[in-house]
Amino acid sequence: MISLEKWVITAKRADFSQIAARYGITPMLARLMRNRDLVTDEEIHAYLYGSMKDLPPAGLLKDADKAAEILMGKISEGRRIRIISDYDVDGISSNYILYKGLSRCGARVDYRIPDRIEDGYGINEHLITQAREDGIDTIITCDNGIAAAEQIIYAQSLGMTVVVTDHHDIPYEEAEGNILYRLPPAEAVVNPKREDCPYPETNICGAVVCYRLMEILYERYGIPSGETEHFLPFAALATVCDVMPLRGENRILVREGIRRMPETDNTGLRALLEVTGCLGRKITAYTLGFIIGPCINATGRLSTAREAMELLLCRDREDALSRAKTLEQLNNERKEMTTKGVEEAIAYLEESGHDRDKVLVVFLPDCHESIAGIIAGRVREYFNKPVFVLTRAKDGVKGSGRSIEAYHMYREMTRVKDIFTRYGGHPMAAGLSMEEDRIGELRDRLNENSTLTEEDLIRKVHIDIPLPFSYVTEDFLRDLSMMEPFGKGNEKPLFAQKDLKVGSLKILGSTGRCCKMYLTDGSGFRTEAMYFGESDQFCRDIEDRYGRNALDRIMRGLDSPVRMHVTYYPQVNEWMGVRTIQAVIQNYLLI
Repeated sequence: MISLEKWVITAKRADFSQIAARYGITPMLARLMRNRDLVTDEEIHAYLYGSMKDLPPAGLLKDADKAAEILMGKISEGRRIRIISDYDVDGISSNYILYKGLSRCGARVDYRIPDRIEDGYGINEHLITQAREDGIDTIITCDNGIAAAEQIIYAQSLGMTVVVTDHHDIPYEEAEGNILYRLPPAEAVVNPKREDCPYPETNICGAVVCYRLMEILYERYGIPSGETEHFLPFAALATVCDVMPLRGENRILVREGIRRMPETDNTGLRALLEVTGCLGRKITAYTLGFIIGPCINATGRLSTAREAMELLLCRDREDALSRAKTLEQLNNERKEMTTKGVEEAIAYLEESGHDRDKVLVVFLPDCHESIAGIIAGRVREYFNKPVFVLTRAKDGVKGSGRSIEAYHMYREMTRVKDIFTRYGGHPMAAGLSMEEDRIGELRDRLNENSTLTEEDLIRKVHIDIPLPFSYVTEDFLRDLSMMEPFGKGNEKPLFAQKDLKVGSLKILGSTGRCCKMYLTDGSGFRTEAMYFGESDQFCRDIEDRYGRNALDRIMRGLDSPVRMHVTYYPQVNEWMGVRTIQAVIQNYLLI
């Protein structure tokens, strides 16, 4: 039961001509920005021209100055400091920023990245005991720690100092209708989501929290501020891969990080760009989120995240290239495992009838626990429902959840927190541990509590502008490039055109998941189009609607009756020096 779609044209009003004249842009671009709720002069100016000087003072982060003072004291005393991070892109990037930054300040610092299988997420008693045995005086967490009150108390009982840097939601309890937030008792807790934190942007990733802390530390040590720019590509990478909204501060950081990435002096990152074929090409948020990021993530999923950290710290080019190739191979292996897991999850839901639930809970006992979150995300895309994918682990069951906008996953999990032995996360994603015999109870209670409506479960396709292909020129595409980087909160513009004749359909690529075709409108204007979805499903849909003969005819380049409406994004395809404007189809409706 694949999810239903509802196409909706966004029609927000404004004086687009006036906005265009004021900012020297086209009315079309003004309309697209208004569709993204950019209304005031301040918002529009920041969107178009925001720069590093527009970032809020780092000192507004509650406890950031306090953390800097603690670290300076430890450095001056020659105390040993250990960084403990998460094992995903944000955690590894955060770890790298802290390690390089503290080292630059003269710290005796090392790092640990938990093993996903052996240690689980974040700081734990085993890592703390090991730190004490290694003579560590101070632990600084990054991208974790906000929910580790018991572990922090244990570390303090051993005489260690703990500094928490994190960006996850603050744990809370509900008492008599009131929400009581519980901060861990660390010596400093740097997290923009603290209730008492005046920092204006709460939705920054863990790496950005660390980046801003290093700005404060560098300033106190008299280190040139320009040196922190070395960290911008890593802050950008983590922001995109942790799916932070690309507005305001995040938009500036990602844009600046992407701009600096091709010239990065980090040998390991440069090797990864080279191995994945990104060096020398235009780098975008897509490059970070779907090419570079997954290679780094694959180490924490199928091997050890230390491999990714060692790549980023590598200075020898040949060694870095070898390590980068290993990461790429791990990611290819992860892709194959993910495809199999998604197929099993969908089959399980449809065969069991649980695909009709509003909150989907899938138990895949033999699935590698490291890819549960990716599988949950793909299944969510297929059904447009919140999804939990659980798998058998060393101690019971572990799982990951991915949600839809109408379902606050962390809040809903908190309502049934007695089921979990451990849990945490965001409105849109979460992780958990639990006993296997309570899986059915979890499914039942989540669905009993759910207030999701049928309307919530219909995928909304928000079309910016109905736009004929003939309007799209290279000047138009240059206008669109002013809106980059695209991502959550600043999605690529989506255009639509009705009643197009489909011709010359070809299946391309080694995986057969790419369709190339030509679309002709009522005026005879013909455009090259690409569809990167499920080509098998696309062909089946044509056959079901028009018959096998019609499908055979368009596959042979012959005239056929096949017509459809599409949503699309335009782009330039350059091949052997020839530039062609093509439409990348996002959604289709056969008519």
